[in-house]
Amino acid sequence: MAKKKVPEINGSSMADIAFIALIFFLMVTTMDKEEGISRLLPPIPPEDQKVENQEVNRRNIIQVKINSSDKLLAGSQPMDVSQLKDKIKEFMTNPLDDPNLPEKEIQDIPGLGPVPVSKGVISLQNDRGTTYQAYITVQNELIKAINEIRDDFSMRTYGKKYSKLDEEKQEIVRKAVPQRISEAEPKDVRKKK
Repeated sequence: MAKKKVPEINGSSMADIAFIALIFFLMVTTMDKEEGISRLLPPIPPEDQKVENQEVNRRNIIQVKINSSDKLLAGSQPMDVSQLKDKIKEFMTNPLDDPNLPEKEIQDIPGLGPVPVSKGVISLQNDRGTTYQAYITVQNELIKAINEIRDDFSMRTYGKKYSKLDEEKQEIVRKAVPQRISEAEPKDVRKKK
């Protein structure tokens, strides 16, 4: 009896088909982009730079602290997180030119001219025992305060909210209302000394 030949599948084009399928899925698949909290870190100083003792005017800094019980302290006053946004807005804008609130410096902003810009800095510090929810809630209130100040400035200057401006005008508003949030390293108050 003669052996029966089994027909073979031509595999030469299978590699081409697999390559085309791979290219197709790479082109149509979307990748999730994770976004974090936007913070501008200071540049790394050159190694040969001398350390200078710089005095920071205390009136230009508001300390916001969250303890391990999620209690909030802003500018040495205990408060509820719902009050934080208004406290930060008052601090950063200093509407009555209070000598205990931040100084304003006249800056010549290209495309706008001379504008009084607050020197205010928000210093945020939390405890290692602070819950993530409390930390994010405080972060959101700080950003909300800055965004509302930008919206107010934008409405007075351009007649539109900040988010409705083109990129060039948004850059001008960011220079006039900078977001200066400094995060200190978390402390562990429960640690025994």
